[in-house]
Amino acid sequence: MANLKEIRIRIDSVNSTRQITSAMKMVAASKLRKSQNAIVTMRPYAAKLQELVQDLSASLGQNSEGIYATQREQNRILLVPITSNRGLCGGFNANVIRATTKLATETYASQLALGNVSFFPIGKKGEEFFRNRKYDLIGSDIHVFDKLSFANVAPIAEMLMKRFVDEEFDLIVFVYNQFKNAGTQILISEQFLPVELPVADESKNSEGIDYLFEPDKKQILDELIPKTLKMQVYKAILDSFASEHGARMISMHKATDNATEMIKDLKLVYNKARQASITNEIIEIVSGASALG
Repeated sequence: MANLKEIRIRIDSVNSTRQITSAMKMVAASKLRKSQNAIVTMRPYAAKLQELVQDLSASLGQNSEGIYATQREQNRILLVPITSNRGLCGGFNANVIRATTKLATETYASQLALGNVSFFPIGKKGEEFFRNRKYDLIGSDIHVFDKLSFANVAPIAEMLMKRFVDEEFDLIVFVYNQFKNAGTQILISEQFLPVELPVADESKNSEGIDYLFEPDKKQILDELIPKTLKMQVYKAILDSFASEHGARMISMHKATDNATEMIKDLKLVYNKARQASITNEIIEIVSGASALG
């Protein structure tokens, strides 16, 4: 059994760890509230924008297909994993990296064998993983989370859109954690480009309002699709950002609970060792007194 000094040192060490994890939990909870409000308030706008694009594309039929909806043979693939810049958030980053690697090695195995699968990681953890393993990176972005805003996300979307239009890539897929609540993140793989314009329900159109468009539906759609794509990227990064703080809060909560349990166990060991030490001292005193008698 360890001596009393060693046990006291371990108790102090675990107690310090518990204080740190508890503080990190509170910080994550505070950041979670802000990021959760951002994604929750943005979703109705994104959904309405998508609905408008849906109605317009359905009414235009084949004429709605534009440069971002061009379907080509999937020879060149770009995967965009969204991770965090920091760890201590459970399996948040590992799940995204694992899903992205699985896509590359299984779903797009033939393209990977030809060297036609590239990566554009968003977040430091993903960037480090794919760069250290010598995957083909066309670039990365680890600073977007420093000041997350639509204006800072738009250049990323524009770069991806340009590479698709220039036919550098035939398919662009995002892999990220979608925020559901503080304790639940849904890992999804989402096709970014080419755009698959949904076809609206004819029965819905028959009951809808006959809008007047100026200048015309086609031109409005050409303006809306790039904006919708940028909003899609912003939404994905916001989802991942909120999921990160939720995962970190839960992870730090569990770490704090584990540290509390460990302290209880160590104190029990300490008390037993102290009691044994006192008992031994009493036995020695009694034995000495008996010998003198």
